[in-house]
Amino acid sequence: MSKALFGAGCFWGVEKKFSELKGVTFTEVGYSQGITEQTTYEEVCSGNTNHAEVILVSFDESQTTYANLVDFFFQIHDPTTLNQQGPDRGSQYRSLIGFYDDSQEKVAIEITKQLNDSQFDQKITTIIEPVKNYCPAEEYHQKYIEKKYSFLNS
Repeated sequence: MSKALFGAGCFWGVEKKFSELKGVTFTEVGYSQGITEQTTYEEVCSGNTNHAEVILVSFDESQTTYANLVDFFFQIHDPTTLNQQGPDRGSQYRSLIGFYDDSQEKVAIEITKQLNDSQFDQKITTIIEPVKNYCPAEEYHQKYIEKKYSFLNS
């Protein structure tokens, strides 16, 4: 399995959307890109750790590609709003693509440039950088939408 990391605002809805994609085998919400190896939701919300809310995605490359995931990432959020998505504001909600290797970096840069030219009028604020200091979010954040709205699936 391969993995990818994305920040697109509040991680609950983003996790749900990625988990429904063909080829995605696992999703986990967490925090990444901060100044410490471990953090908590409260510390992230303080704005002092520089972590972003992110989704770790594991995927089967025989069923989907990293490029497909990057394209999907740009479809499910507004990459032109700096440090915000909808009503959520703060650096923890920034748009970011964390890459694990040179090939992911290249794909992320190419797709971002292409979309910036063709669709977003040079306004994309998405940060593309190596993954650093990723840690899973607390258990109560994992699969939050499924847990909170499980009655809808009954």
